[in-house]
Amino acid sequence: MFVTTDLGGLTEEEARRRLAAFGPNDLPARKRRGVLAIVVETLRQPMFLLLLASTVLYMSLGDLLEGVFLMGGAVAAIALVVVQEARSERALAALNRLAQPKARVLREGEARTIPARDLAPGDLVLLGEGERAPADALLIAGDVLTVDESALTGESAPVTKRIASEGEAFAPEAPTASDVTPFIFGGALVVRGQGLARVARTGPRSELGKIGRVLGEIRQQRTPLQVSADRIAGVAGACAIAFCGVVVLAYGLLRHEWIKGVLAGLTLAMGLIPEEFPMVLAVFLALAAWRMAGRRVLVRRAAAIEALGGVTVLCVDKTGTITCNRMEVACLMTPDGRWMVPPDGHVEGAPLGLLEVAALASAPHPVDPMDRAVHRLIDASHPGWTTAHGQGPRRAWPLRAQLLAVVNDWPGEASARLAAKGAPEAIWRLCRLAPGEIEALEAATRDLAEDGMRVLAVASAASDVAPDEPLDLPFRFEGLVGFRDPVRVDAPAAIREAQAAGVRVLMITGDHPATAQAVARSIGLDVTAGPLTGTELARLSPQELSARLGDTQVFARISPEQKLRIVEGLKARGEIVAMTGDGVNDAPALEAAHIGLAMGERGADVARETADLVILDDSFASIVAGIRLGRRTFANLRRALVYVVAIHVPLAGVALAPILLGLPPLLFPMHVLLLELATDPICALVFEAEPSEAEAMASPPRPPGESVFGARQLWLALAQGLAVFAAVLGVYAWAQGRFPEVEARGAGLLTLVMANVALAMANAISGRNALFAVRRPTFWLITLAVAAIMGLVFSIPQARLVFRVTWPPAYLLAAALGAVAASVGLAAALRGLAERRRPADFSRAA
Repeated sequence: MFVTTDLGGLTEEEARRRLAAFGPNDLPARKRRGVLAIVVETLRQPMFLLLLASTVLYMSLGDLLEGVFLMGGAVAAIALVVVQEARSERALAALNRLAQPKARVLREGEARTIPARDLAPGDLVLLGEGERAPADALLIAGDVLTVDESALTGESAPVTKRIASEGEAFAPEAPTASDVTPFIFGGALVVRGQGLARVARTGPRSELGKIGRVLGEIRQQRTPLQVSADRIAGVAGACAIAFCGVVVLAYGLLRHEWIKGVLAGLTLAMGLIPEEFPMVLAVFLALAAWRMAGRRVLVRRAAAIEALGGVTVLCVDKTGTITCNRMEVACLMTPDGRWMVPPDGHVEGAPLGLLEVAALASAPHPVDPMDRAVHRLIDASHPGWTTAHGQGPRRAWPLRAQLLAVVNDWPGEASARLAAKGAPEAIWRLCRLAPGEIEALEAATRDLAEDGMRVLAVASAASDVAPDEPLDLPFRFEGLVGFRDPVRVDAPAAIREAQAAGVRVLMITGDHPATAQAVARSIGLDVTAGPLTGTELARLSPQELSARLGDTQVFARISPEQKLRIVEGLKARGEIVAMTGDGVNDAPALEAAHIGLAMGERGADVARETADLVILDDSFASIVAGIRLGRRTFANLRRALVYVVAIHVPLAGVALAPILLGLPPLLFPMHVLLLELATDPICALVFEAEPSEAEAMASPPRPPGESVFGARQLWLALAQGLAVFAAVLGVYAWAQGRFPEVEARGAGLLTLVMANVALAMANAISGRNALFAVRRPTFWLITLAVAAIMGLVFSIPQARLVFRVTWPPAYLLAAALGAVAASVGLAAALRGLAERRRPADFSRAA
């Protein structure tokens, strides 16, 4: 802690010296991947290496047209991946924006406005209503401040900051609302009062800086979909490279045609690698993100959509997520009784007098959330009251260290009327109550607190002469006012739906245990295990915490580091964790969770930038809709991946079989590239458009370790692919010797394309949806588009030259159609058999 000898502040020379020693009041920037790094990483993928190798080989042989076509395809594929991967990480930048960009300081005895990043430890900062503290500081002069720390602590209500006593230093480890302290934290909003504070911690040493440091150290959690897709592509890539070598050797040793062997090997390798995975995922998840936007959910990381459907635990921040993050008057208690405020917000009779005194003790133009709540209720109960008292009090005594109450002096006809509200202990003192009276009122205060309320006491006094100090007058106790942060109207129903879908909901908050317990009970959470507080959690070993995480649903007085520990503990238990939040304190947990869900309306920038999904309307119903869409995405994506793998079987087969049978090659690299860039990604649209099953939210989440593409899906894909392969090879082999090579190749290529399109619909359609349903225009548009592409390939002379095909005669085309019908019918039967054996794998959106 730095101390100055007076209130003149630092000299400019001393400020520069300290700034050089401690660094700017900024947070460390996270290193980002540049576009060049993404391109280099993409070029290491097997498919792109094969494309480039094919391009070089064709150009070296003088086939310029084929080489240019392959090069254009390679560039297009690389560009698609780069666009998909090049997303910026702006969480730390959002933390910087949260801090006040400018600061009012005293330097060399003068008030100056400087960039907040130029603050140094020891600077004297001027703070006023509506301003954010630019760094961690100690309040040393001015009024007792009321500040909003909800973005840091999760507390709905503002907290009081007193002036530091002689010799007191800035010492806390984290913000807390348990005591009235002089410690002000960077990012806190001043809602009442003016003050002078001495800067203690800046940049990465501040509380915001600690959160930013933790955030920077967390590795982004890869979703199960990304892990599965990488594993499948990696295994297939290794197999493809190995087969490529085998084919080159076989072709060269058996036919002594090494160049053709290299081309055949590259074609086989390209046919084996499911490089459509990144393209299919990009199209699939982009459309899912568009559907999410229609439900007021902004997707920042598309792969999280699929993972959301597999969530087993939903960690919910109370303030601003379950509750509205605003205070409302819930209860009025006078010496005559206790009244709950009705839903219509209209109060009359005895409690109206208490409410009027509370309103007189509030600011005429309120900033404090509790003052605003009092004004809303008095305006609803007594229309015109605020207008009639708009001139404000004659004199006001703000919160002070010696009296934690606000007192306003209002002029009357013959005397002054004083109204006071504040901490119950301060009001007992003003009213000079007897110990027995205080004991009874303390019991009533505890009852309100246990019901989840914040409590203020209210008193009034009359005097012919305005006093110098409120303590000089005996006040009359008027009653207690209970405030509550109301639960969002859609939260209970949404939580019930999540629980019906097998998703555990845990409420994590920095609020008081009694408040947390009351809120949890009101929304239908199981509170029999009681709340687990931050103090208790700190004493638990990892094993003990794991056990408590199995039955505890309410966590109170939790610090940011402990939120992160809870998420990590749940992940260690094998759970798929989603974390909702709206404050800076939620950022590390949002980053560490499998899916981070930020509240968009009231959330801090850093929470929105860190999260995978942003709930734009802060509605719990939107979260549940996201889970439903995530389950639909998983089910449809599983079908799409079965299809993608299935169509690679005939691709690889017809690339290898002609070599073994002594037939001319059916496919060349340009044929494979045409199928992959046109047919496969487009057909993914058919799967994405399939609607969710009716029972999607009546089933438990899929097992956390379940892959989107497992052994059962692999065997189905191989069986379907073999059926198509048999049809394509049968048509091509039968046509050899009966028709020219270009006609036979044309018939084989058309058989493969038609079978691909038909197989897409056979795998995508669910049992309850008719093929010609109104909602299914996507398939027919795709069919027309593929037909148009193939028509151009077979009609334009230059295209026929590149692809080495021509139109087959009518009866050969009819034979191709018959082969397609037979193979796809068999493939559909195989899918039906698999669904009857285990429906959950294919037909249920879960």
